[in-house]
Order: sequence, then structure tokens, then C-alpha cells
Amino acid sequence: MAAQHTGSVLGIDPGLNCTGWGVVATQGGQQILLASGAIRTSSSEDFLVRLDQIYQQLREVIHEHQPAVLAVEDVIYAANVRIALKLGHARGAILLAAAHSSLPVASYAPKEIKQAVSGNGNASKEQVQRMVQSILGLRTVPSPNDIADAIAVALCHINRSRFAHLG
Repeated sequence: MAAQHTGSVLGIDPGLNCTGWGVVATQGGQQILLASGAIRTSSSEDFLVRLDQIYQQLREVIHEHQPAVLAVEDVIYAANVRIALKLGHARGAILLAAAHSSLPVASYAPKEIKQAVSGNGNASKEQVQRMVQSILGLRTVPSPNDIADAIAVALCHINRSRFAHLG
């Protein structure tokens, strides 16, 4: 089991096909990426099996990395109600994994995450990826988008927590 870093945040970008995750910590005033990955499920699997896979694999990530908090992106309002509901179920599996791990949860709207990372609430996926790369000093752009978005959620939480103490 990895050591817990003070203030380490597990950022999550919920998805049924691909749930991105990234663990970010602050050391010496710098944000560092400790680990990242994606939980993938197959559309050929039963819906409940897929939700269980997200839950179980996220529990493993939490156990391995011991974050102090889980930060998750709010479900976006999709034009397709069925897609929005499925994303909501995936997010529910994520929240249950956090609850069963006694992790506090922070939730952020997509525009708030983009604003915190890039300074623009309407930033493109590519802009968010490049800013995540720049902030963390990574050699390559985090890929796929789900992982970059999850890392952005963690960075958003770190920034919001830092500024919350000032006011």
C-alpha cells in the first residue's frame, strides 16, 4: 500500500465505458501526479456488472493510494436522457466506493473544473489536457481525455481548497 501524502486528492471523471482517475498531491508548493489510470468496462457486459466493476476497481485504487479526499466531476446534462441516467449510475457507484472507504467527497461542475485549470470555463478538451501537462510538468499530454479530466478535477479541488482558506 502506498503512503498517504498530505492533501492527496483522487480526482474522478465518471463514465460508464471509461472512468478516469488521477491522484495528485502537493509537495513543497508544487502539485505532483502520483498515479493515474482508467477503469474500462465493456458495453457487451450487463449494466449492473459494469457498475460493479467501476465500484470494485475504484475501491482497489483507493486502497492502494490512500487519498485524503475524492473529488468528482458532476454529471453533465446530456441531450440524451438515457446517457445522463447511465452516467448518474456510474457516479453513484463512485460515491458508494468513497462512502465505503470513509473518504470525504467534493463535487465540481465541468465549467468550474475548466476555469480552475485553464482560466477559461469554456476551454476545450485539448486546452485542459495541455494545462494539466503544464501544471504538473509532465513530458506528455495525459491521455485519454478521461484521465486528463480526472487529473483536472483533482487540481481543481486543490486550488479551491487553497483559496477557501484565504477567505
